[in-house]
Amino acid sequence: MENRLRRFLLGAMISLALPLAPLSMAEDAAPMEDELQPVIQPEVERTEFKEAKIDTEDFEITAFMGLLSIEDFGTNPVYGARLGYHITEELFVEGTYGQSEAGETSFEVILPSQPPLIDEGDRTFSYYNLSLGFNILPGEAFPTQKATFNNDLYIIGGIGNTDFAGADQMTINWGLGYRIFFSDFATMRIDFRDHMFESDLDIYQDSKMFHNLEITAGASFFF
Repeated sequence: MENRLRRFLLGAMISLALPLAPLSMAEDAAPMEDELQPVIQPEVERTEFKEAKIDTEDFEITAFMGLLSIEDFGTNPVYGARLGYHITEELFVEGTYGQSEAGETSFEVILPSQPPLIDEGDRTFSYYNLSLGFNILPGEAFPTQKATFNNDLYIIGGIGNTDFAGADQMTINWGLGYRIFFSDFATMRIDFRDHMFESDLDIYQDSKMFHNLEITAGASFFF
């Protein structure tokens, strides 16, 4: 009888202990999970913006206008066109044609009664050249928080010909340019060039090096 009582009490104790064990483990795990929770929950908001796409076409045509300082003949409007081919993302070749009208020299302004140094028909300053350009600082511009535009800062230089004062002069040009992409096919450009040639014109007693500085702005299209 005593053994039966012991077995009954031992079975009751075991049956009561089994359901309590998982409950105690769950109670112990809950504080650990609370300790792993970070005190501050960061709220990071992603800034949405629309990035300009670049057309996959390699040819670029540009119409430009600006100012050309013809040495000894003042600063005058200039206009022209460029046709470029992009060999790689960094390297491109470009052909340019530009034209301007030379003004009066200081000598002609001071002594207006004297015959002009060159005829009116020879005052047209026209040039063409073939140049090689290299993008040195490609990057992005962020005019607003939701818009970004690709851009390029490039160096360029080449050789060509200048027709001025009734003579053709071999001309070296070099300079800097900035291009910004407003869409997948349209860009805007700003260029600064120096057109250099050694003059043997009849209006000068000695040969001299001409530096003709030019700054232009233009719209470009890829095709």
